[in-house]
Amino acid sequence: MRPVSQPIRVFVTGGTFDKEYDELSGRLYFKDTHLPEMLRLARCRLDVSVRNLMMVDSLDMTDGDRRIIVESCRSAAEDRILVTHGTDTMAETARALLAAGLGKTVVLTGAMIPYAFGSSDGLFNLGSALSFVQVLPPGVYVAMNGRVFPGDKVRKNRQTGTFEDLA
Repeated sequence: MRPVSQPIRVFVTGGTFDKEYDELSGRLYFKDTHLPEMLRLARCRLDVSVRNLMMVDSLDMTDGDRRIIVESCRSAAEDRILVTHGTDTMAETARALLAAGLGKTVVLTGAMIPYAFGSSDGLFNLGSALSFVQVLPPGVYVAMNGRVFPGDKVRKNRQTGTFEDLA
């Protein structure tokens, strides 16, 4: 007997994942999420619902933005939730979600290089996070570069550009 997969809610918050490059100004900006295209290219066959909450760089994310993320996760019908998020303050949002005691499996992921660049780690991180959200017990996690971390025991190492366990 095959296990039945549970529906997964994906909340989009922006971050490097969804940035575009303006060739004239040399600046990164937000236009729309790449998630539907990424799921299509990955040939994802999961029951996934995508909702765009906001398009912000995580360095510009406010406590109010985090409250929107927490309340969206709390009110979601799904018990398995993936949040795309900028990497700079992903751990801070993970801790806010943990403090809310949602009783759901929430996985945050992002990218160091915009998906639109073609050389992004975003597609791999998305696939890994979708796998993790299906099998992990309730809690809050950060999934980056094939690894998963408890949401309260992770940080971004800005020197190496990777996530690591808090010692």
